Amino acid sequence: MAMTMKVYEVGRDGARRVVREEAEVAPLAEVEQSSRFPVCQCPRCLTEAPS
Repeated sequence: MAMTMKVYEVGRDGARRVVREEAEVAPLAEVEQSSRFPVCQCPRCLTEAPS
């Protein structure tokens, strides 16, 4: 069963801006059972040295 996702941001004034248009995504077949958050993959975190 596929799902759809649309990413947008909301400004302080309530204005919305679409960051990514609606796209169809497939859910994982098997979810990893963990209480930890996954490691961040954003460009800022990938380039900074860990503290």
